[in-house]
Amino acid sequence: MTTTVTPGSTAQRERRRRILDATIALADQGGFDAVQMRAVADDADVALGTLYRYFPSKIHLLVTALSRQFERVQEQSSKRQVPGETPHERVMHVLGVTTRALQKQPQLTEALTRAFMFADASVAAEIHEVGMRMTSIITHAIDGTDETREPTEEDTAIVRVIGDVWLSALMGWVTGRTSAAEVMRSMDVAVRLLLR
Repeated sequence: MTTTVTPGSTAQRERRRRILDATIALADQGGFDAVQMRAVADDADVALGTLYRYFPSKIHLLVTALSRQFERVQEQSSKRQVPGETPHERVMHVLGVTTRALQKQPQLTEALTRAFMFADASVAAEIHEVGMRMTSIITHAIDGTDETREPTEEDTAIVRVIGDVWLSALMGWVTGRTSAAEVMRSMDVAVRLLLR
């Protein structure tokens, strides 16, 4: 079993940031297949062994990159009230903005979505982190206030279903089976049913 580094020092946090920046840049240029551990290590200016101490696999790396993308959405959305009169309108606003941002970077979205789909039990901690960030974002939109609170079990269950539908819809878009408009229609149906 590999022991991964939990960044504590400034140098470790900076190294981790460079690794994730390199991962996102490679994925943005060439999708899932472009993210090779050797290329990430080279672009991040770290030894390959060091990279593996931080991230034991490409899937760990990409799911952590997805978490960082959601962290940025979470930071932006938590600073202001989400537009919309109803929980449905507010959640759709957040999902719409996030989906459009992802669709502007199709190669990156393909890489992050595929990694999330391929993740097994060894990536449970990273998957949990993505889920918690998404739960926070959606709960904030449901509440419609500029304050944040701890999500309830019901919030978490609702967001899990919304996340599953969203991931499935994004996967359909990434693989060319559905259009961007169809992604939003699927989300609208799911959110309307869950929040009525």
